[in-house]
Amino acid sequence: VQLQASGGGLVQAGGSLRLSCAASGFTLDYYAIGWFRQAPGKEREGVSCIGSSAGRTYYADSVKGRFTISRDNAKNTVWLQMNGLEPEDTAVYYCAADLRGCYEATDYGMDYWGKGTLVTVSS
Repeated sequence: VQLQASGGGLVQAGGSLRLSCAASGFTLDYYAIGWFRQAPGKEREGVSCIGSSAGRTYYADSVKGRFTISRDNAKNTVWLQMNGLEPEDTAVYYCAADLRGCYEATDYGMDYWGKGTLVTVSS
């Protein structure tokens, strides 16, 4: 079971990035997928989560209206479209998977984690 987050980079405030979370070794169909981030010196926090086939979505208040999570089970991939990026969004972003589903966008400790991708937003 492997997850790989990608798509991070350096962007100016107000810009956009699209993160991808690709799975290998298993199918994402029955898994909820969450996006999480950890900024330097801060605890990891939940950003967004999407349920399995039903696709219910959840967002942290700090990203509502700016970030959009989506999935394509046929491509075994989940995306996080990030618009209106702010310097406060600078962090390493991780994706994770769990059969237990989403608990809103909360970081409850999903079972499977990928390596992160760094997002840096300059002011």
